[in-house]
Amino acid sequence: MKNLNSNLYLGGCAAEIAACVSPSVDYIPREPIDTMSESTHKITAYLKTFCGWSEGVRAVMRKYNLPFEEKDIIKNPAFRWEMESKTGQPLSPCVEINGHMLADISGAEVETWMLENGLVEAVDAEADAPTNSSCTDEQHAAMARAQLPPVSKIKFFS
Repeated sequence: MKNLNSNLYLGGCAAEIAACVSPSVDYIPREPIDTMSESTHKITAYLKTFCGWSEGVRAVMRKYNLPFEEKDIIKNPAFRWEMESKTGQPLSPCVEINGHMLADISGAEVETWMLENGLVEAVDAEADAPTNSSCTDEQHAAMARAQLPPVSKIKFFS
């Protein structure tokens, strides 16, 4: 990870696709965890609809049962502009935690950062999707042809 300034880190990368406009999605977990209070921590994730790196970030949030606001930069170009304005670069995923931006980062890197900064405590559970993997070339080609597979059929490679 490159440290560009005190509030910006760089990590992983993802391919770009185009789609239509939609509002942001708030993910609210079934029950809050003890290590991170919704009232004291705010997480915003700038993600792509179908992207291995983005799904890795989602998997980390599910693993720790963390509430977060998802801003799909493919479905809503305004979110992409917002992400680029905040990070100074176009790559995703980007995750903002309490005003601290983690730019172009994988789910594994987000998890490591949260553990190192005491925002979560290690758990025995495994993530339900790879946290450090891109989509396959086949998936990127299908996305370019607008043949988007259901999320459950995306294959990840380590």
